[in-house]
Order: sequence, then C-alpha cells, then structure tokens
Amino acid sequence: MELQQLLNKITVKEIIGSPNPQIFHIAFDSRKIVENSLYIAVRGCMTDGHTYISSAIEKGAVAVICEELPAALHPSITYIVADHTELVLGIVASNFYDNPSSKLQLIGITGTNGKTSVTTLLYDIFKNLGFQSALISTVEYRIADEVFPSTHTTPDVLTLNRMLAKAVDAGCEYAFMEVSSHGIHQSRTAGLQFKIGGFTNITHDHLDYHKTFSEYLWVKKRFFDQLGPAAVAITNIDDKNGKVMLQNTRAKKKTFALKTMADYQGRIFEADFNGMLLNFNGKEFWTTLTGKFNVYNLLLAYAVTLECGFREDEALKAISSLQRVKGRFETLKSDSGIFFIIDYAHTPDALENILDSINEIRTKNERLITIFGCGGDRDHAKRPEMGRIATAKSTLTIITSDNPRTEDPVAIIKEIEAGVEPQNFSKYTSIPDRREAIKMAIKFAEPKDIILLAGKGHEDYQEINGVRNHFDDRQTVLELARMMSK
Repeated sequence: MELQQLLNKITVKEIIGSPNPQIFHIAFDSRKIVENSLYIAVRGCMTDGHTYISSAIEKGAVAVICEELPAALHPSITYIVADHTELVLGIVASNFYDNPSSKLQLIGITGTNGKTSVTTLLYDIFKNLGFQSALISTVEYRIADEVFPSTHTTPDVLTLNRMLAKAVDAGCEYAFMEVSSHGIHQSRTAGLQFKIGGFTNITHDHLDYHKTFSEYLWVKKRFFDQLGPAAVAITNIDDKNGKVMLQNTRAKKKTFALKTMADYQGRIFEADFNGMLLNFNGKEFWTTLTGKFNVYNLLLAYAVTLECGFREDEALKAISSLQRVKGRFETLKSDSGIFFIIDYAHTPDALENILDSINEIRTKNERLITIFGCGGDRDHAKRPEMGRIATAKSTLTIITSDNPRTEDPVAIIKEIEAGVEPQNFSKYTSIPDRREAIKMAIKFAEPKDIILLAGKGHEDYQEINGVRNHFDDRQTVLELARMMSK
C-alpha cells in the first residue's frame, strides 16, 4: 500500500523524504519491524517508541511516523511528523486493513463487571439468530466458528483491525468486543467505528493503573464521548454513574434497568440455582442463567439485539436457549451432594453480587463456604474490602492465593484479613496454597453445602513469580471431590 493511502484522515504537520513509499507492513514495536515497514513511534506507559526509531530503521523500516524528529535523519527514510501518534496508529491500522470496522456491525461493551458475559452472550444470541459473528473477549477470540487464545481484554489496535478484517473475509456481519479501561486509555480502539456502545456498571477496580476512581470513571466515559451520531449508547441507569456515560455522547441514548424506569426494563419473577423466570418489557421467559447480575447482563444483551433491528420475540427466543458462560456462575455437584459455584468475581462489587445472589436463593439450611484471594501487583485498596464482604456474607471464608504474580502470597492475604470485622474473626481461615484451600473446604463441607470458588473463573493457570503454572478451579474441584469421596 502507498504511504499516502495510510495517511488518509490524518493531519500531517510535516513530511521529509519520499512522499509515497510502498508499505508492506506496519508496527509500533521496533522488534516486529520487517523489510518495507512503516514504524509508528508511540509514547507508552513504560517506554517511548521514539527511542527505538534507529533500531526500526536498521530492521527495515522505510518510513517513520513520529511526534518529533530524531536528531539525525537517514537520507533514504521518509519521516512523517504528526501529533498524538497513539491516535494516528489506530487510523493507520484501519486504513491498512481497509477499514474493517465500517464493514461490520461493531458492538463494544465496557464497564467494571459483566463485559465478558455480555459479549459472549451476544455472540451466542446472534449465532442462535443465524448470523456469523466475531468475539473479542477476555476468555477467547472467535471469528465465526474458529477460536483463538485471548492475550488481552482489548488487544492492540493492529491486532484488532487484523482480526476484524479476517472477520469480514469470513463473512461475519457482527463483532462483539470487550472495551477495557486500559484499552480506552491507550487508544487501542482509535479509528474503529462502533454501531453500539454498552455500559454495564462501574465499581472499584484497576486503581493500580488509573490511580483514582475519578480518573477510572472518566476513561470509561471517553469511550461514549467518541461514539458518532449514527451510533447508539446504552447505559445501566441503575448504576449511579450510568448517566455520566451519556453526558457528552453524540450517539442516540438508551437506558436499561431493574429498579428505575428505563427504555429496557427487567424484572425477576422466580430464581433458583437452575435458572430464573424473567420479564423484559412486559414479556416473560425462562433462562438457565441465575443471579441478579446476570439479569443485568441479559438485559443489556437484549437491548443491543433490539437496537440491531431484531424483533422482541426473536431476541427472547434466542436468549431463552443460552447456556452459562464458562467460569461465570458455573455450577457443579459432587457425588457426595456438595454444590460448587465457580465464578470470575475478582472485585468487591462482583464478589458481593454473587454472594448476594447465592444467599437470596439458598434456604439457609446449607452452609456457604467462600474461597477467594486477590491478584498480586494489582490494586491493593480492594483487598481489605473483599475480606470484609466475603466474611460478612459467608458461613466460612477461606482466604487463599489468586495469581500472586511477583508478590508474597502471605502478604496479600494479610492485606485481605485487615478488612475482616471483629464479629467475623471466627468465620475465616487462611491457606495460601489454593489447592489445599479447596481440599479443606471439601473436607469441611457436608451434603447440600455450597462452596464458592471466586476470582479465577475461566482461567486455567496460576501466575507465581512470573511463571504461569497450570491450575484450573473446575478441574481441581472434580479431581479432589472424586478422590475424597472414596
């Protein structure tokens, strides 16, 4: 592709050198440069791409986009000077892959909790409706029926456009993607054309990265500020910050809620561990999903489906046949009658939601045993709050390891324990080894008791000292329950 084609819609301040070299590859990581590449120097959180311009040229770059020129210019290289190269990268990536987001109905879901569930539910709904779609989520990436391992909640903008282009080639009409706060802040969605943006909720999370809740909130809001006038913005009006997302958006505004008046209204008629009888906008239906948080997830998925032009009866029929998302309120029952729930809940709000959902359903004749930990090298402030919530809402809590990463697991546990209120001191214990914690819970449990394993959900690894070791909550539960029942 000629350079000038890639610069479409970009305000260029200066071009030095040949104005139109042929470009066969683009990269913002100098290590991924090959012959005839365009290198885009981006200032990141940890490194500044401008320091690697000479390295990119040595590896084969024929053109460089930068915010400021290097001290020494190579005579055979084209230099393009532009502001905000992280935004330029998104536009260049879209141009390079022939603007695939404009050829799809692209739906982005953001919020603290529920992004994975909503995007996966939408992918399954539209499959039930007979449409090929793409899914970009924390758990996995899918293009039609092809599955790829997930690397980031929101991949870098080059990967995103490459995947969306592949989705177009595969005949997909829709694409559903999680839009993380990191992805918004780092402009990974720049240049993409969204048809619909959905907001689930916003609670305490990622303050290791965003530093303050206010910053975290406004980063989420930026996604909706960037939607075009032809798009639709759908927000959870029950969340106190739901209206904030709509304040400056140019998109058509829609709301959903369980507690307040909204465009898309939901009600729970019945609920147990097998599913729920729900009412959306006056229409009743049954779902195998359970928990109030899942009602919100389903209601947003329902709203998106209708805003895409489908009838209510089509949407509800497709929703009624949905199965649970892996690692999200996933249920198992041992031969001894112990009931297990595996869930990804790893924030205070998510943990409280799932514990409340379980407590609303159970008869109180059975005990609720909660096993959870907190990830290392992440937000410290949420740890004591999760300790308070878990011990207040469970019969017994076993505090253990999640992904300690480079932190001492015992030190993480002590921070969690700091939030336990005095009246709940007798209701918890701590076991740093997650497998041993699960083993202790099974040993303590009696038939009909409920064991919640929170925090890891779909993950099949545990990261300790920078090394990912295989660990799957579901697999571990089945193995230990079988072994201990003999």
